[in-house]
Amino acid sequence: MLRLALVLYSLIATSLAGTGVIFVLVAGYVSVPAIIAAAAVGAVLALPASWLVARKIVQA
Repeated sequence: MLRLALVLYSLIATSLAGTGVIFVLVAGYVSVPAIIAAAAVGAVLALPASWLVARKIVQA
């Protein structure tokens, strides 16, 4: 299941980090630290998300 979670992480982290960056830019925060922080938050939130999705796939 770990291998599946790692593969899913590469997809989920990209999506969440990109969504975070777009959200920050739309909100008007165009500084580099804000963009990097949003991408980092998306990458961190992708860890439990990918684990949960992998667990649901294995259980199905």
